[in-house]
Amino acid sequence: QLLAPFSDAGVSMTRLESRPARHTLWEYVFFVDIEGHREDPAVATALAELGQRAAYLNVLGSYPVTVY
Repeated sequence: QLLAPFSDAGVSMTRLESRPARHTLWEYVFFVDIEGHREDPAVATALAELGQRAAYLNVLGSYPVTVY
């Protein structure tokens, strides 16, 4: 249910990875790679909705697509 904002906005996930939280047993941190830039309207909408649902959200990077 937490990932629903990506589906609702039509944003494709390319990777989902979980890691144990450092300070709490049986809690996990999730890393998600998605297609799109954080300023794209669909991505911005999905991230805003996810930010309201998640206990913690941090965008580690957002890189524009290079066109040759």
